[in-house]
Amino acid sequence: MSATDEASDGDAVAHYKRLLKAALERRPSGTRQKLAEAIGTHKSFISQVTNPAYRVPLPAQHIPTVFRVCHFGPEEKDAFLAAYRAAHPGQAGTLGEFARADDDTLTIALPPFADPQTRRDVEELIRDFAERIIALAQKK
Repeated sequence: MSATDEASDGDAVAHYKRLLKAALERRPSGTRQKLAEAIGTHKSFISQVTNPAYRVPLPAQHIPTVFRVCHFGPEEKDAFLAAYRAAHPGQAGTLGEFARADDDTLTIALPPFADPQTRRDVEELIRDFAERIIALAQKK
């Protein structure tokens, strides 16, 4: 890889980081912390992946979480995905899956449970409750 290729790669990474940083700045206070918690990391990691001066990339698997937590609109998603593809062309297949991700899915973060059975019980109660609410809403 030539120095020119490295510079253009850096510019491409910096571009999607600027888009992400701008999106976060338009969101309410505390969004960075919510994003860190949803990804399962520290707020300092979010600062690194949103700072164009750092080369730390945003791992592709976190893109759907970013879109969900930051409430990206369709235009923001398209612009971000285009910039991410330019920076990481090898991720195109993975990004296509994320772009088609079902927006009708709700993810609920659960705390760690000491007892695996308790976790299964909580998950079952949440699923049951959600199914009942959806069934009621669909009857209207």
